[in-house]
Amino acid sequence: MTGPDPIAPAGSDAPPRCGWAVGDPLYERYHDGEWGRPSADDDRLFEKLCLEGFQAGLSWITILRKREAFRAHFGGFRVEAVAGFGEGDVERMLADPAIVRHRGKIASAINNARRVQDLREETGASLAAFLWGFEPTADERPDRVTAEWIRLNPVTAKSAALSKALRRRGFTFVGPTTLYAFMQSMGFVNDHVEGCCAREGCEVARREFVRPR
Repeated sequence: MTGPDPIAPAGSDAPPRCGWAVGDPLYERYHDGEWGRPSADDDRLFEKLCLEGFQAGLSWITILRKREAFRAHFGGFRVEAVAGFGEGDVERMLADPAIVRHRGKIASAINNARRVQDLREETGASLAAFLWGFEPTADERPDRVTAEWIRLNPVTAKSAALSKALRRRGFTFVGPTTLYAFMQSMGFVNDHVEGCCAREGCEVARREFVRPR
């Protein structure tokens, strides 16, 4: 996510937020309570991988407004449920304008659920443990997170490495830019800009988070 440094709507007592989250109540709730908060839950991580893939070429607010419909169609993004979907499920989803009706992206979500199952079987580890193995180290992060730094760094070394690792395992719609957006949203990094009302809360959440191994 990019946008200006923290701002609050003129004439309001709203707290300063990352510029991309200002002005839409749905976006503000997502920004304040979800974006940047770490998780070790496989299904939550899988959901976000899928939704970031659906976002390709679109805005995140479009996906956010359709998220509940996506969840209903994809069985709450439970990996085991989605892995069992077939062509009838693809056609069912293609008929509903409440989600993004893109055959390739729908098929990708099903494929990726099956690849998660393969990964678990082959490594004996969770999806979360695999993904968190690509968390950027402190020396890969800027001294100060600004909107300008984020704008200039839509891809990082770790997002490129994760993209390569997932593609090698047969995952699709997992390009390095998509995966950096995933890392931002799931707390692998804290890209709330300096001065944002949610930055410190995410710092605390990341400090207290137990990384899966």
